[in-house]
Amino acid sequence: MQRRSFLLSITLLCTGLWLSGCSSPQYLEVTPERSAPVAQVGNGQEVAVFAQDGRDSDVIGQRSGGGMSNSRITVSSHTLIPKLQREAERAVRDMGFTPVSQQAEGRPTLTLELARLNYARADGANPGLDEARLEGVLRAVARNDGTTYTGTYTSSRTQEYALKPGADKNTEMLNALLGKALDRAFNDGELGALLAR
Repeated sequence: MQRRSFLLSITLLCTGLWLSGCSSPQYLEVTPERSAPVAQVGNGQEVAVFAQDGRDSDVIGQRSGGGMSNSRITVSSHTLIPKLQREAERAVRDMGFTPVSQQAEGRPTLTLELARLNYARADGANPGLDEARLEGVLRAVARNDGTTYTGTYTSSRTQEYALKPGADKNTEMLNALLGKALDRAFNDGELGALLAR
């Protein structure tokens, strides 16, 4: 009888630890990269490039359906925005411009903003499967010679799963998501044309 009680206690303890591990918070370090080539429209002109976070919170969603704080997924502005800054500068350089960090009279500017980054869990279409629904939105604002152009670039993804994705898988999905949004932003012909004017 004592052995059965002991085994039951061990089983409950292991189950509790397993469940708590499934719903532990994730702090993700996302490093998105632009992968599509861009049109070279510049001729070495200096462009002031800035990246900023337009989100209200670093928390992008929950790994479970409830609002439990231990299932939060967090992507910190302090780690992501410098990476978006580097990608924006690289894209501007590949477009034929010279990225700089200071505004000046008559110098074109480009501001890349992370407008939204969401992660939501939903019941999947197939029995026994759940879904992760991800959405990333970048906003680019180009200014040159008194003219402003604003472009909004959305990337979304739905991923079915039987077991909740771990931090590595979620990081991979978010990198791909934001990478697509970066590709869309820097392949916007109107954006490049305004900077080159």
